[in-house]
Amino acid sequence: MSHIAVIIDEWFEDSEYTDPVKAFKENGHQITHVGLEAGKTVKGKKKDTPVVIDKDLNNVSEDDFDALLIPGGFSPDKLRAHENAVRFTRDFVEKGKPVFSICHGPQLLITADVIRGRKITGWTSIIQDIKNAGAEFIDAEVVEDGNIVSSRNPNDLPAFIKASLAKLT
Repeated sequence: MSHIAVIIDEWFEDSEYTDPVKAFKENGHQITHVGLEAGKTVKGKKKDTPVVIDKDLNNVSEDDFDALLIPGGFSPDKLRAHENAVRFTRDFVEKGKPVFSICHGPQLLITADVIRGRKITGWTSIIQDIKNAGAEFIDAEVVEDGNIVSSRNPNDLPAFIKASLAKLT
C-alpha cells in the first residue's frame, strides 16, 4: 500500500483533512503528517481537530513517500512562506508522484511554480491566482491532470477521495 505525506499547518480545513485521511487509512494506506516542527500539534480552523506533526520538513524527502495530500484552509498559505514546504511540494509534482490538493491547496502548488500549462481547480478566491500561475481553472468537483488531483471545497470530498484513491497503488 502507499505511504502518503500530509503537508499541514495551523488552521487547516478540518474535513479536507479528516475525510481523505480516514478513507486512505480504511484502504490500508499509511499516513505521515509533515510540517514545520515535529511533535507540534496543529489544529483545524473550524473544529479544532488536533494533528501531531510526525516529521518536520527539514528531515523528509519526497523519496520517503508515494503521494502527497494538501488539505485546504489557511494551512497552505502559511506553508508557502517556507522554502522547505515549497521544495517538498515541487519535488512530488516534478517526480510524477500523486498530489491531492483541495480548496486552498493550490496556493502551495502556485508558489512551487508547478501548475503552468496544467488544468486545476480550487477555492473561488484563488481562481485568479491559479490563472496568473499559468494554469487553466476548471470549475468542476474534481479535476485530474496527470499526477495532480484537485477539488474546490468540502462539498467535493466524495469525488476528491474517489479520484485520489484511484491514483494510489
